[in-house]
Amino acid sequence: MKLVLFDCDGTLVDSADLIHATMVATFREAGLAEPALEATKSIIGLTLDLAIATLLGRPLDAECGRLAERYKAHFIASRAPSNFHEPLYDGIAELIDVLAKRDDVLIGMVTGKSRRGVQRVMEAYGFERHFVTIRTADDCPSKPHPAMVLECCAETGIDPASTFVVGDAIYDMQMARSAGARAIGVCWGYHGRDGLLATGAETVLAKPGDLLALID
Repeated sequence: MKLVLFDCDGTLVDSADLIHATMVATFREAGLAEPALEATKSIIGLTLDLAIATLLGRPLDAECGRLAERYKAHFIASRAPSNFHEPLYDGIAELIDVLAKRDDVLIGMVTGKSRRGVQRVMEAYGFERHFVTIRTADDCPSKPHPAMVLECCAETGIDPASTFVVGDAIYDMQMARSAGARAIGVCWGYHGRDGLLATGAETVLAKPGDLLALID
């Protein structure tokens, strides 16, 4: 049995524009310099307070926590049912469908999203029945800490060596390696191929369907 753990933002869904707009609104409200789009993309995957601290260029502190709460409020407001816009990347729905039909594969998610945000994605795309284990920013320390992967492995009874962590960020690759899992990068997200390879990716997928050959 194999376990495939997907990151969410930048791997399953393209949420960069939504995240960036929310981050800009949060910083603007606080009278802080707005981050550039590329800066926002670079922190996607981290838990929210650490992402904000990274953008501010300082250690975690109380203000980062306050800004994180304001970010959540802005984000929830922007994700009204009539305004949902975190599209799946091309080929993701088909990949999940194929994997879900296999008897030798379990599917999970390891993400810096909140549990509420993950549930919204699951409901939007009908993924609830396919993902058997999920760890979010509400459950574990931020990536690249290996806890998300290790807890999913423990829950499913699958060894990390038989686990594939699929993600677009260097934090995903570092997390996978720290957990003893296989680190699989994707080229359609927010971090570049070179960075993924430099931080431990054994390969970088050109398209979602390419994962199937790796796990056969």
